[in-house]
Amino acid sequence: MVRRSIGRPGIGQIDPFLMLDEFTGSSAEGAGFPDHPHRGFKTVSYGIEGEKHHEDFLGNSGVIKAGGVQLMTAGRGIIHSEIPGKEVATGLQLWVNLKSQYKMVEPNYQELNKSQMTIAKTDGVEVVIVAGESMGKKSEIRTLTPSYYLDFKVAPGATHKQSIPKGWTAFCYTLKGSVSFGRNLKNVPAHHTVVFEKDGDDVEFSNNGYEEGRFVLIAGEPIGEPVEKHGPFVMNTKRGARGSD
Repeated sequence: MVRRSIGRPGIGQIDPFLMLDEFTGSSAEGAGFPDHPHRGFKTVSYGIEGEKHHEDFLGNSGVIKAGGVQLMTAGRGIIHSEIPGKEVATGLQLWVNLKSQYKMVEPNYQELNKSQMTIAKTDGVEVVIVAGESMGKKSEIRTLTPSYYLDFKVAPGATHKQSIPKGWTAFCYTLKGSVSFGRNLKNVPAHHTVVFEKDGDDVEFSNNGYEEGRFVLIAGEPIGEPVEKHGPFVMNTKRGARGSD
């Protein structure tokens, strides 16, 4: 099963982000993505439960387990497969656009397992800093497109305010429980998306429910270049997106 957050009718691409999917399934059920290509952007695969096996045509292979992350810069092009294990796995995959100067770089990876992730806590709020910074701590992940990727868990009654550079695109996707956002504290249940205005410099949230809330907050600096998407190819021109350049 795939739930699409952004990159769908209603909430399309929001520069620099192209798509965010939450996937759940197992290889025993036939789930997974056999050999397929990518070009011109970066994927961020984040494990929530279970594990997902990855392999590409360059001979790279590995396993993304719960709490771990893999960043794959497709660059000039790569063919890979992503198959969950026999037990049900849940995870997120984010597609991040690249500036034109980076679209044809050599494919490369960054990977961190759960024990290598940067974590911060304060007053009932815990955050895994996949990319960017929060509560005075920074991730080890390097991003070609300046961005934050923060996995928050919020205890009942807790509240927090996360700084975001002004002018950046920012949105959240809820995973568990419910969380309230903004000054009006609108309650948002699991598996929903909230896109924030760009004129602020923080995101305020709280948990007014009776169970732990969990969500990812994703933010990035807009690129402001033309986007031409042809399936898994994302370039600046139609010719490039069709693989003709």
